[in-house]
Amino acid sequence: MTDATVLIVDDERGFVETMAKRLEKRNMTVFQAFDGDEAMVQLAEYPNIQVVILDMKMPGKDGLVVLQEIKEAHPLVEVIMLTGHATVPSAVEGIQHGAYDYLMKPCSFEDLNKKIAEAVALKGEREEEAIEARVSDIAGRMG
Repeated sequence: MTDATVLIVDDERGFVETMAKRLEKRNMTVFQAFDGDEAMVQLAEYPNIQVVILDMKMPGKDGLVVLQEIKEAHPLVEVIMLTGHATVPSAVEGIQHGAYDYLMKPCSFEDLNKKIAEAVALKGEREEEAIEARVSDIAGRMG
């Protein structure tokens, strides 16, 4: 069981609602968005979101565009790409643009839970590193 705050972004409402219920039963706080623009609004409104589960194919902006927007505006948020239309080039591109991992639908619920827990742990490590870097910078300027 992982205490995590997750945003699911997918245009398939049934998938999002079912996945949200299952993750909430695992003690996770889950937000839902059905396109990239709605995802960005949710991330701005709820800065405690730790992990985004992001579909690749959506109307309007595709997952890679949304991934880039997320990483630009919220660099410490981890993103797990989840798609039923996986290709090696899109997986490589997703990882190059900062995705934590890339999973194919259908994936096992246990695998997704494991990836969410790993992503939350990585986010915590990166936040600590960022704090240490800021403290070191301030200490260096003070002499």
